[in-house]
Amino acid sequence: MAAVLRSGRCFLLPSPGPRGLRPPGCCSGAMQEPPPLAARPGSPGPGAAAAAASCLGALRFDNRALRSLPLDPSEENVPRQVPGACFSRVRPSPVQSPRLVALSLPALALLGLEPPAAGALEELEAEAALYFSGNRLLPGAEPAAHCYCGHQFGSFAGQLGDGAAMYLGEVLSPRGERWEIQLKGAGLTPFSRQADGRKVLRSSIREFLCSEAMFHLGIPTTRAGTCVTSDSKVVRDILYDGNPKNERCTIVLRIASTFIRFGSFEIFKPTDEHTGRKGPSVNRNDIRIQMLNYVISTFYPEIQQAYSDNSVQRNAAFFREVTKRTARMVAEWQCVGFCHGVLNTDNMSIVGLTIDYGPFGFMDRYDPEHICNGSDNGGRYAYNKQPEICKWNLGKLAEALVPELPLEISELILEEEYDAEFERHYLQKMRKKLGLIHLELEDDDKLVSELLETMHLTGGDFTNTFRLLSSFSGDLDPLKLEDFLEKIAMQCASMEELKVAFRPQMDPRQLSMMLMLAQSNPQLFALIGTKANITKELERIDQFSKLQQLTAADLLSRNKRHWKEWLQKYRVRLEKEIESISNADVWNAERVKIMNSNNPKYILRNYIAQNAIEAAENGDFTEVREVLKCLENPFEETEGLAAVQEDQEEEETLAAAAATCAPVASSRLPYSSKPPLWASELCVT
Repeated sequence: MAAVLRSGRCFLLPSPGPRGLRPPGCCSGAMQEPPPLAARPGSPGPGAAAAAASCLGALRFDNRALRSLPLDPSEENVPRQVPGACFSRVRPSPVQSPRLVALSLPALALLGLEPPAAGALEELEAEAALYFSGNRLLPGAEPAAHCYCGHQFGSFAGQLGDGAAMYLGEVLSPRGERWEIQLKGAGLTPFSRQADGRKVLRSSIREFLCSEAMFHLGIPTTRAGTCVTSDSKVVRDILYDGNPKNERCTIVLRIASTFIRFGSFEIFKPTDEHTGRKGPSVNRNDIRIQMLNYVISTFYPEIQQAYSDNSVQRNAAFFREVTKRTARMVAEWQCVGFCHGVLNTDNMSIVGLTIDYGPFGFMDRYDPEHICNGSDNGGRYAYNKQPEICKWNLGKLAEALVPELPLEISELILEEEYDAEFERHYLQKMRKKLGLIHLELEDDDKLVSELLETMHLTGGDFTNTFRLLSSFSGDLDPLKLEDFLEKIAMQCASMEELKVAFRPQMDPRQLSMMLMLAQSNPQLFALIGTKANITKELERIDQFSKLQQLTAADLLSRNKRHWKEWLQKYRVRLEKEIESISNADVWNAERVKIMNSNNPKYILRNYIAQNAIEAAENGDFTEVREVLKCLENPFEETEGLAAVQEDQEEEETLAAAAATCAPVASSRLPYSSKPPLWASELCVT
């Protein structure tokens, strides 16, 4: 699902004039085959093309997936059902004047591409724009689109497949690693349905930046090597309000060991009793066996080797490992406040990676029921529901593996392994975030729960609050405690933020009608609303009413009281750590180091992504590249940008101004800042 940022207002940052972009009206409308390379204005010249022989052109392909899994015999590239096959051969559709928005050297290094020598970066960028736009194929690449199905928002959707992504092949790195590379947004495939196979600048920048941000946070994820835009245009109705506009076709190079997902095994599903849909390869258990053999031997070779003579035991060990990897992955999400947004079975990786970045979001103000996807009206994929949804999805994978893995075996594995692995990994990570490094006490989970409850009550910024805790010394000095309470209060939601967050969303007359309907005609009410939504609205009204009677001073006092109560419990727990060690100074230095390496200073907040998108849409890619640099070092203390002198005094000034909605004379907020008030108007769908 594509990501769309929309806002009730437009917030444009001052930026330099367009750099390297054609005039707005140029090349709009229907896309055309680009002229020959030598004749195309702005295209890489012969010198840059020659560099491919020693750079991108030297990549070694070994496309095992296409050799191991059945290929569609038809090469008709129109939307259609694809029975009896896992891949369909396709060709990327060229774009006009491709040019690089940004590239990730660490991601490209996976393929064996070394950082270019001084002065050679421009040639690499030109080559990347040419090959990773789909305008030219790398030697050895075999473009194909993968067939899969999926349960979307809990209902079986039938055939889905790579509607905008294309497998290029598998690159063997000099270290012997195998990496599948994909182009996302490269044009039509048999799985494009009613769409055009294209992605635009907005969604592509978000996916590119978040893929790399998640990796550098230490979370299993697919990677993004390049983001390439063009002068080719597609029409998008951004606000779904009947006012479409032309947007630039943009392509992301994605990298992973594999992009096979839970939904890949759902192509064999018979007719679903609820939706009436079925997979395109019903009754093809021979292909299911092929897929299991391929996936396990390629990505779980140790399991293949251990159970080579017993396929059921092998498949059970495989499912157990997928279960544990998935549990650890979602535990990592919860610990950084990451919300995926569309946890459908077709967006779940078979090797435990975060995959398919659409309407994702990192939480700012802590809210356990936070919903990052504006289309998720029922809150199915809310932050606090992610662990149980991933478990539900594993249940659907278990069903898809029958008869090769009997359901009674997989269901038992799921019940035995998932919750225990999630809770173990989550608490282990939370101990590190709190600097509890020597003792593992039974009440630690209660301390974590009470911290999150305090964050919720005070509207604490999830990322900044955790980061700030490393500076809490546990000192009993009242002045030092008051100083820390002042700092942590700055990370709590201001009165204005809370009023926006709890602003009623339904007209009072509409709410009254819904309440009466719920009582008088529950069947009709169920078609147009849910009790959960009504309850949420009533809570919102109650909170908003209470805020009207609260002063800023009252709010500050209340927040400090809540934090003082929790900090007293935290101090007692830290004292128990100190009792178990011999040198308190060494322990504290180690504690701070571990906390600061597990609590990021920088995450990809929506407002940061939006600022980068708006600058890029105006022709300036500098902000995208600067944000990428920052996200590559999420635990470092400084942004490393000459344009922003970020020190503690400036942060405190900005935080205090944000709390009172006072104007700030600054070119932009530091990337580590709480979001500005306007960011609450951003919606991702």
